[in-house]
Amino acid sequence: MDTASKGGNYLLNVGPTCEGLIPKASIERLQAIGKWLKVNGESIYGTTASPIGKPVWGRCTARPGKLYLHVFDWPADGKLEVPELKNKINEAYLLAEGTCKLDVRQEEDKALIDLPDMAFDEIDTVIVLAI
Repeated sequence: MDTASKGGNYLLNVGPTCEGLIPKASIERLQAIGKWLKVNGESIYGTTASPIGKPVWGRCTARPGKLYLHVFDWPADGKLEVPELKNKINEAYLLAEGTCKLDVRQEEDKALIDLPDMAFDEIDTVIVLAI
């Protein structure tokens, strides 16, 4: 997500052992990445760099009309502050759970999002802001 949030592409270089086999640890990691991308791929494929810099809680990717907030550090108080955001937010929701709408308040150049008690994904929960 860090690379995508900067407008770059990340290549996974997995090579075989001298016996011509892919190491089990590599297979497990690739399967985990594939599982995450199956649910959250919209937030990576075809997106552009973050328009809000590097927030303390994670990273951001974008496409026309949407921001994807990649939350690595789930706020203990249940409030996510999105800095440098002047666009009007039409809706906010968890990408993996499209029916889970989130309450948003906008204040000058930031937004405050009320989050569920627990992150949907322990590594990277993606929140969509429709702007």
